[in-house]
Amino acid sequence: MKFISWNVNGLRAVVGKNFREVFEQLDADFFCLQETKMQEGQLDLQFPGYQSYWNYAEKKGYSGTAVFTRHQPLNVSYGMGIAEHDTEGRVITLEMPDFFLVCVYTPNSQDGLKRLDYRMKWEDDFRSYLLSLDARKPVIVCGDMNVAHQEIDLKNPKTNHMNAGFTDEEREKFTQLLAAGFTDTWRTLNPDVKDVYSWWSYRFQARAKNTGWRIDYWLVSNRIFPQVTDAKIHTEILGSDHCPVELRVEN
Repeated sequence: MKFISWNVNGLRAVVGKNFREVFEQLDADFFCLQETKMQEGQLDLQFPGYQSYWNYAEKKGYSGTAVFTRHQPLNVSYGMGIAEHDTEGRVITLEMPDFFLVCVYTPNSQDGLKRLDYRMKWEDDFRSYLLSLDARKPVIVCGDMNVAHQEIDLKNPKTNHMNAGFTDEEREKFTQLLAAGFTDTWRTLNPDVKDVYSWWSYRFQARAKNTGWRIDYWLVSNRIFPQVTDAKIHTEILGSDHCPVELRVEN
């Protein structure tokens, strides 16, 4: 099975560029989106053979997630069941026969780290949520997790240390998540590969210079990592300040 995750940074804008072509070209079983920035009814986007599920933020033009799938889920849930986290449309969970698929758009700690304390609470609650699923069946989780885990995961670690997305606190929470029983698929398959990123600022010609960060992930429960056959970062695909990331898993 082929899985794709993409932070589109405004789905309506990307649909006006190249989204349909990219969607068809990547030909995924599951196509997960973050930062759709939409409300219900603002876009009629359908693809033959796919069902879609949407989680909208209460705040207009903000956050939001979606999943397109060729496979009928047993159940679909939205959010984590925690009121303080569930107004921003950040989590969709599909229960499949053999696994849970979780699409997440992790909150950004923001300039001045003004949301870092909230982010720490989110991280603990999201880890607990994933572990509650993992106790039932393996979990495949994807999305913009808004953290570069190691220095190898961004171009300029020294000058970005303690900026949002590369604080010690955020990196430690990611370490804790992996230690709880999850594998960072791309990095595990590519342990020493440098200069491959999934997000570039729109400023300072960052993408042209490849001054980027790897903050978009596919994680899997450790016990199904042996079924992972490939993981890719599609740096060649434009349309957003992020690029799609891919996972392939044996059926």
